[in-house]
Amino acid sequence: MPSFFKSKKRKARKRNNQHSQPPEFCQVIHPSLADQLDYIRNKTGSSTDIVIRKASFDEKLGIRTAIVYVEGISDKKTINDFLIESIIKNRELHEKHPKRDPFDILLDEVVALGDVAVHHQWDSIFQSLMAGDTVILIDGFSKALSASTRGGEQRSIEEPGSQVTVRGPRDGFTESIGTNIALIRRRIQNPDLWNEMMKIGTVTKTDVAIVYIKGIAKDEIVDEIRSRLKRIEIDSILESGYIEQLTEEHVLTTFPTYYHTERPDMVAGNLLEGRVAIIVNGTPFVLIAPALFIQFFQSVEDYYGRADIATALRFLRILIFFISIIAPASYIAGTTFHQEMIPTRLLIAIAAQRETVPFPAFVEALIMEVAFEILREAGVRMPRAVGSAISIVGALVIGQAAVQAGIVSPAMVIVVAITAIANFATPSFTVAISARLIRFAFMLAAATFGFYGIILGLVMLTVHLTSLRSFGVPYLAPIAPVIPSNIGDTLVRMPMWAQKKRPKLVASDRNETRVGDNQKPKPDESRGMKRTSEKNGGQT
Repeated sequence: MPSFFKSKKRKARKRNNQHSQPPEFCQVIHPSLADQLDYIRNKTGSSTDIVIRKASFDEKLGIRTAIVYVEGISDKKTINDFLIESIIKNRELHEKHPKRDPFDILLDEVVALGDVAVHHQWDSIFQSLMAGDTVILIDGFSKALSASTRGGEQRSIEEPGSQVTVRGPRDGFTESIGTNIALIRRRIQNPDLWNEMMKIGTVTKTDVAIVYIKGIAKDEIVDEIRSRLKRIEIDSILESGYIEQLTEEHVLTTFPTYYHTERPDMVAGNLLEGRVAIIVNGTPFVLIAPALFIQFFQSVEDYYGRADIATALRFLRILIFFISIIAPASYIAGTTFHQEMIPTRLLIAIAAQRETVPFPAFVEALIMEVAFEILREAGVRMPRAVGSAISIVGALVIGQAAVQAGIVSPAMVIVVAITAIANFATPSFTVAISARLIRFAFMLAAATFGFYGIILGLVMLTVHLTSLRSFGVPYLAPIAPVIPSNIGDTLVRMPMWAQKKRPKLVASDRNETRVGDNQKPKPDESRGMKRTSEKNGGQT
C-alpha cells in the first residue's frame, strides 16, 4: 500500500512539473534572421511545403527580410502580387525616413493587407503560419509580422448531399469555417449575430466557432456550451462528431442530443429560435444545440409551404418512425403469440407460406434484418456507381433466393422491405440509425412476451426519452413538459402568423416575440361588394 501511494505521488509530481515548465514551442524570438530561419526549419523538419523567400528591405543598411508561408493553404497570388511586390517597391521608404523603425514602416506602410498582426513568441507565429497566414521576419528584431493570406484549393459551394429538399435554397456548407460563417451572415444581416472563435486540439489546433444571436439565445446555454468546449483536452479535432461525443450530456443513449446539418438556412432558422451553432473547420456538418426529439422529424421545407401540408407530413414521419422500429416485432408477436388478432384468411395464407420455413418467426426476422443491414452497409461503403446496384440487385436476388430455398417466408420479406423503406424515409440520418438499433430490442421483446413486450418496450422508450436533456432542456419539450405557447411548431405546424413566440426553454425571456399582432391575412376591405357599389353609383 505505501508503495502504491508513493507511485501516485510521483506521477502527480511529474504531471505538475510538465505543466509548470514552459515548452520550447513558446520560446522568445531571437533577433538574428539566420537563427529565426534555422528554428523554423528545425521545427518543421525542413518540410518541402514550407516556403521561405528572402528579400532586402534596405540595401544600403543591409536590412534583410524573409517571407515564410505554407504552400497549399496560403494564397500564392496574393503573396506575389501584393506582399512581395509591395516590399520590393517600397525599399526606399527607410532611406527617406531613416529615423523611423523599419519594423514600423513595414507594419504601417508596406504590408497593404487587411489583417496584420504582430507576434512576440514562436507559438503564435506557428499558429498563424499553419493556418495559412504569411509570416514576415526582419533581421535584428525579436518580433514578427503575419499577414492574412489564407487560401489554397477549396471545395466550391454546392447543394448538400443530405437533407435534400424540393423547395428551398440550394447552397450548402463547405469545409471552410470562414465560408460557413459568411453563408449564415448572408441570411442574418444583423450585428447581433455573434461568433466566438477558439482553437481545440493540442496537435491539430482546429478552429471551432460558437455562433448565436445576442439577445435571442439564452446566456445560460451559451455559457454552458462555451464552458464544455473549453474543458476539452484532446490532441485532435477532425470533425464535428468529436465535439458532439466530448460534450454531450448522456452517453448511454442511441438518440442524438445535437442536431447536425449541412444547410445554412436550417442553421439560420434555428439561430432565430434561440439555439446555438457550433462550426468546426474542416467539415460541412454544423452542430446545433439544444436539440429536441421532435426537431428530428421536421424538415426545413415544412416552413416554405402550406401549414396543413407540413402538418400532414409530420404525422406521416412520426408514423414512419414507429413502423421502422415495431413492424418486424409486430409480425413476430402476431404469428407467435396472438394469432387470434390476425384475420382468418391472412392467417391461413401466412401459415401456408411458413410450412417450409424451419425457423421460428424471430430467427426468420433476424436473418432478414441482418442480411439487409449487410447490404445497406455494402451499398454505403462501395463507390457510388456500384453501391446502388449492389443494394438493389442484392436485395432482390437474396430475397427471392431465400424464399425459394425455404429459409424465410414471402410475408417476412415484405415486412422487412416496408421497414427498410420507412427507415430511409426518416428525415434525420442519426435518428434512423437509432431506430435500426432499437428495432432489434423490440424484436427480442416481441419474441419473449408478444405484444405485451412491445408495449413494455414503448413505455421504456418513452421513459428514456423523458429522462434525456440537451444542455438542460428536456428532450421531449414542448410536449413533456407541456408548453402551450410552443405547441404550434411540434407535431403540427401552425401558420407563420400564429407562431408568435419562440421556444420558451430555448430562447431568452427578453426576446420571445417573433411575429407581430394582426398578421393573419385577410381580404382588403376596399375589394368586393363595396367597390362594386361605388362603381354603380350606389345602385343595387
